[in-house]
Amino acid sequence: MLSQHNLDALLIQKSENRAYVTGFFGSDGVAIVTRKEAILLVDFRYVEQAGREAPEFEVMKADRQYIETLAALVQQREWKRIGFESESVTVKQYQDYTTRLQPAELVPMEGLDRARWVKDDEELSRIRKAVEIADAAFAHIRSYLRPGAVERDIALEMEFFMRRHGADKEAFETIVASGPRSSLPHGRAAERVLQAGDLVTLDFGAVYRHYNSDCTRTVVIDEVSPKQREVYALVLEAQQTAVRGIHAGMTGKEADALARDVIAGAGYGDAFGHSLGHGVGLMVHEGPTLSPREDAVLGASMVVTVEPGIYLAGWGGVRIEDLVVIRDHASEVLTRAPKELLVL
Repeated sequence: MLSQHNLDALLIQKSENRAYVTGFFGSDGVAIVTRKEAILLVDFRYVEQAGREAPEFEVMKADRQYIETLAALVQQREWKRIGFESESVTVKQYQDYTTRLQPAELVPMEGLDRARWVKDDEELSRIRKAVEIADAAFAHIRSYLRPGAVERDIALEMEFFMRRHGADKEAFETIVASGPRSSLPHGRAAERVLQAGDLVTLDFGAVYRHYNSDCTRTVVIDEVSPKQREVYALVLEAQQTAVRGIHAGMTGKEADALARDVIAGAGYGDAFGHSLGHGVGLMVHEGPTLSPREDAVLGASMVVTVEPGIYLAGWGGVRIEDLVVIRDHASEVLTRAPKELLVL
């Protein structure tokens, strides 16, 4: 990026990008990369931590807003063109930069996130462990899914289990949506009590050494109706079709169509309103996306979710989600939690 855009320096502030480039996982800081230097600005709280985690960077103690230190560096190094992450810098930060970093020219940059899309072996190892913890949580929670259980209690138990079994934290607020509420794709766990005949959608994930997992399973409590079997079978067919068909070299749009065509062909196209999937790594939602709008080409060793769903207001919904690694001619499924319809 420095060469392509003739930059003297590139400022990296987005926390995931900063961590990816430096190895420093503190909550604040600015990384600066030039052709000859790698500098990490942190305030007093993180000087010691940054020194341990980012040994390839020169760690500088800075003021909390960083602007004074940045301005001094610009003057000392005589940087003329400075790139910044246009997708994450606030309006206030940009105004400060334009005022205080003169006479340097500020160059908005996009696409630094894409450096994180392809995962190396160490990243994949951490994601596999995060998946393993989440799979175990689903096996554990099945005995709790019965009439009389409360959605919120189920979500809490899953979080506690994942933390007890090695997760840094949960990847996101666990979704437990039962009965008619299962038609809410992101239904937060509520005080609703599970009843016989309910569909229950559980969407959950673990973080292990900063890397995320993401999984969704839908079960039925006690007794299943013919329509529930029909919708579940259709979502499972769409999901498995997409898992089998995704490979490096296709676009996100083409991957999305693998599942969407199955659901639309059965007359439920309007009930599948979200994208098929998204990338997972340091963020639980990152690129690439598998959507009708994604023209980016998928590459080997990218990690994405495959999660089609059907949602019918007033009736309920079904979503099935696996985490997969894209390979040259296929995909590798990381999720091991069972996908057959479970009637508990």
